[in-house]
Amino acid sequence: MASSEPAPVDTPVTLSKYTNRVTLKTVFERNDGGMGFAGRRIVIGGWVKSSREIRKDPAPAPAPEAVETKDVSCVEVLQSRIPLIRSIMKVFGGGGEYRIREKLDSAVQKLPQPSVSFLQLSDGSCVQSLQVVVDSELARPCQVMPTGTCILAEGILQQVSLKGKHVIELKADKVLHLGTVDQNKYPLSRKRLPLELLRDCCHFRTRTTTVASVMRIRNALTQATHSFFQDNEFLFVQVPVITSTVFEECSKRFLVTTVVPKDGSADGISLEAIKASIKEKSKQIEELRRTESNKEAVVAAVQDLKKTTELVSKLEAKGKPKSGTSLEEDRIDLCQDFFSSQMYLTASGRLHLESQACALGNVYTYGPRFRAEKSESKKSLIEMWMFETEIAFSALEDAMECAEDLLKFVCKYVLEKSAEDVNFLSKRVDKTIVENLQFMTSGSLEKISYTEAVEILKQVTEKKFESNIEWGVPLSDEHTSYLVDEIYKRPVIIYNHPKEVKPFYVRLNDDAKTVAAFDLLLPKVGTLVRGSQSEERLNILSSRIEELGLSKQEYEWYLDLRRHGAVKNSGFSLMLDSLVLFATGLSDIRDVVPFPISPGKASA
Repeated sequence: MASSEPAPVDTPVTLSKYTNRVTLKTVFERNDGGMGFAGRRIVIGGWVKSSREIRKDPAPAPAPEAVETKDVSCVEVLQSRIPLIRSIMKVFGGGGEYRIREKLDSAVQKLPQPSVSFLQLSDGSCVQSLQVVVDSELARPCQVMPTGTCILAEGILQQVSLKGKHVIELKADKVLHLGTVDQNKYPLSRKRLPLELLRDCCHFRTRTTTVASVMRIRNALTQATHSFFQDNEFLFVQVPVITSTVFEECSKRFLVTTVVPKDGSADGISLEAIKASIKEKSKQIEELRRTESNKEAVVAAVQDLKKTTELVSKLEAKGKPKSGTSLEEDRIDLCQDFFSSQMYLTASGRLHLESQACALGNVYTYGPRFRAEKSESKKSLIEMWMFETEIAFSALEDAMECAEDLLKFVCKYVLEKSAEDVNFLSKRVDKTIVENLQFMTSGSLEKISYTEAVEILKQVTEKKFESNIEWGVPLSDEHTSYLVDEIYKRPVIIYNHPKEVKPFYVRLNDDAKTVAAFDLLLPKVGTLVRGSQSEERLNILSSRIEELGLSKQEYEWYLDLRRHGAVKNSGFSLMLDSLVLFATGLSDIRDVVPFPISPGKASA
């Protein structure tokens, strides 16, 4: 535990490696708020969050020096006392000495009044900001005060000169770097913007305290998940992002191609996608106008909408067949493509990961997964970041136990390592964040079968569901939300799903109707983990592939794993973005991703 006593003058301050500066986290992580480092000379770098200027009292005028007296002529008296005569003397060339004196007086009056700028500086290492005092002789206030200004300054840490929430400040005596801001164009210059509008400037939104806290918690959860697997002797491996493997539960996939049709549009991109983008942009413009955002942002959004509308018109015109030709003649032969067969962005790495588990034992991977599903849901994304694992010589129960242990570990980790950020979001976003995380570290999960879940939901009378509850169909979001949020009010694991709603490779149960799969659901978030035990029996796996009409040739490599040294194994996929949503208390998953992608719109 850090001492609250002031540190000796020779106490070293830890520098940020490779940059020769001190992070604010190093200063504020002490129990004394950094006062122990008072008197130390350090270099601080960051971005201005807010500022104020205080004028200095003008210096007293120096006492007049004794000068030799001499006779003063009547002309000089009149010239200095009577404005009219003074003007006449100027016209006729007189009063040279007075003109010089008048110019000097005017120049002195134009000099800016000395002042001190008090800057609240943040460097992204913690929630707190440091007050940096910059004298106007060192840097002009108009340069250092605008929100977003980047400054690297050297000075002495001292007790604050003005009362505030901090006990220490930096009295700068050198400005080593200054990145100025155009206040009229910088989106964060004005009032605080809501999270949905910040999505329009993802390259800047991390400079806000809320989004910065979310990103630090995301980092902690990522690190915690890696630590859990490494501590439990899982081997980290990589799986391909581009694959020919098709999962029947994901009907829409992103095609990877280098072939461009003659009309100039990418193969597979429809006008519907661009029109959806137009609707999204129109909503953004309405929101900007409602919130009275700066005029530049509105004008830019309107221009962007106009260009997109023009693009639709051009594509619609090009899409019409030319006279004497057909659409078939206008298409490009896919044999010219980079790959010899159709390839897609992967929706899951489980199959490839299984091949590694069949040789290395327990393995896991981490990376983006893609699903071309147009959804307005606040709980799902087109590009999802996932941790996936396969456990050799294990069954479904083992995978469920591993998922539960992992969830408890990461929640405890973020409570310990990111306490400041969690507490900040608890005050700013959701007061129940800490309580929810603490419950996960010690509480138990409810486990029910799919059949039990259907029966429970059928008995609900106080709520009218939009979709009917029938055995054999996937549970909708409203069904799972009601189970988790209203009935059990805790995380729930639903296992043994109908074979029709799960992938072909999931192990068939003895009833021949259900498969060994599970979903782990969290309150307010929905599905966090999807897991299963893989089918190790070659004949049943082959039958499932034929039953679903999949290409057996495409999965020969996967069938080989059953022909040569088959092993029972299970695993799961954990959606990191959903985990961050749970840990931060936010309501829209697009706010916990650095650069979210949605139908018709990409962040950057």
